[in-house]
Amino acid sequence: MILVTGAAGNAGGAVVRALLDTGERVRGLVRREADRSRLPAGVEPSTGDLDEPGTLRAPLRDVRAVFMLSGCRDVAGAVAEMRNAGVERVVLLSSSAAPDGDLSNAIARCHIVAEHAVRESGVPFTFIQPNALMSKTFRWIPQLRDGDVVRAPFAHARAAMIDPDDVGAVAALALTSTGHEGRAYRLSGPESLLPADCVAVLADVLGRDLRFEAQTDPDARADLSDVMPLDHVEALFRFYADGDLDESKVLATVRDLTGRRPRRFEQWAIAHADRFRATAPAHTTPQWKEH
Repeated sequence: MILVTGAAGNAGGAVVRALLDTGERVRGLVRREADRSRLPAGVEPSTGDLDEPGTLRAPLRDVRAVFMLSGCRDVAGAVAEMRNAGVERVVLLSSSAAPDGDLSNAIARCHIVAEHAVRESGVPFTFIQPNALMSKTFRWIPQLRDGDVVRAPFAHARAAMIDPDDVGAVAALALTSTGHEGRAYRLSGPESLLPADCVAVLADVLGRDLRFEAQTDPDARADLSDVMPLDHVEALFRFYADGDLDESKVLATVRDLTGRRPRRFEQWAIAHADRFRATAPAHTTPQWKEH
């Protein structure tokens, strides 16, 4: 049995699908009972919270490997429960911000501390450090419901964003095969795009005359401060406005590990076009947490 935490999310859901495609037995961990319905057929649902390690004992029963998110408050406690349950390997979803080791940046620090806790636990591990996920563009959906203008911050920050399914494929490989212990894999998509480029792709895919508008820094700070702590707002500005984080480089890691080319943004957008077209209340809160 393989336990996937955050199994109803973008990255966790991709790991679940990749494992199911290879015939693995998968247990999906969700925080709320209501989220069990979001898991695909074939997944054994389980409820627990990485922030409360004691709730992991039942979900960890008979589990040999765990896909783990790095955003929990007590990573050491969670991994200790995994070690005590006899888990043979942990694959941690970290971040492209972790390799630089900048503990002064709040977002980077979260991932660096998580990696350290997993490394010190004694459980064999693999770190996956992806660029921004393509699914982060779902945060534009409320704007697309209201009109044809997409306003977004950090207009000059290029990123080789990655399809969550490519992250899932690498994670599934590390969870089910040997030779990945102690490794850290930096992942990117196959092309470096500006936000305006992504809007142009969506315009073609959706058949709409969309226009990108760069958000001013003051407006971006105000909007981001509504949905995240101030130290995380400052972290994002350091990453993408000050240039502390470069996600523009295209890396060969996905192809080297899986033997397949990572999907381009256009391919991902076509696959998810219905979600961008779907109608729903226009007051949906923008989402910046991608896992």
